Amino acid sequence: MVKIAPSILSADFARLGSEIRAVQKAGADFIHVDVMDGIFVPNISIGVPVVQSVRRITELVLDVHLMIDRPGRYIEAFAKAGADILVFHLEADTPEGIQDAIDRTKALGKRVGLALKPATPAEALFPLLPQLDMALVMTVEPGFGGQTFMSDQMDKLQKLRQEIDRLRLDCLLEVDGGVSPETAPLCVRAGADVLVAGSAVFGSADSAQVIKALRGKEMK
Repeated sequence: MVKIAPSILSADFARLGSEIRAVQKAGADFIHVDVMDGIFVPNISIGVPVVQSVRRITELVLDVHLMIDRPGRYIEAFAKAGADILVFHLEADTPEGIQDAIDRTKALGKRVGLALKPATPAEALFPLLPQLDMALVMTVEPGFGGQTFMSDQMDKLQKLRQEIDRLRLDCLLEVDGGVSPETAPLCVRAGADVLVAGSAVFGSADSAQVIKALRGKEMK
């Protein structure tokens, strides 16, 4: 069954603890944390202290998406803060820097993922897939919430799904950006295992029903 990872970027930060508990009760599998540095992407969001706080209030998997320049500089800090999966961008450093970040994440006993911007082809990730626990396809430009879903990224998703299956890898395939009950079926058909949804979940009056709909179950 597809896993649902509500993104706290769309939560009410004045009520963050209660909002996370609500989506946990509603059936979320992961909590997705978007970290932006104002360099790799043009926005600034949250950092290590928020991850520490979230870790204290939930036992769900913390899926921490580092949209930051040279992510290897912060791997240890986010690992110690309680991240379970650290996902950073292939485009955020040199090949050597990305490999070092992968190695350091694994050495700290954490799962590791790599994300691709919309303009980056699936094939760019193929050589690194055997080292990964997760591959993330962005279906919006990273940096801001509430963007329109880019359906042209489904071809990339399918290519990654085929390569993961061909190599028989234990690597989750995640989609992030504009995911809603309307767009989720496209992602699942293309091979997604994990759906990141922000405003669709946190902006709903009934997050349990939205999570069911994201999984393909009919909403009441």
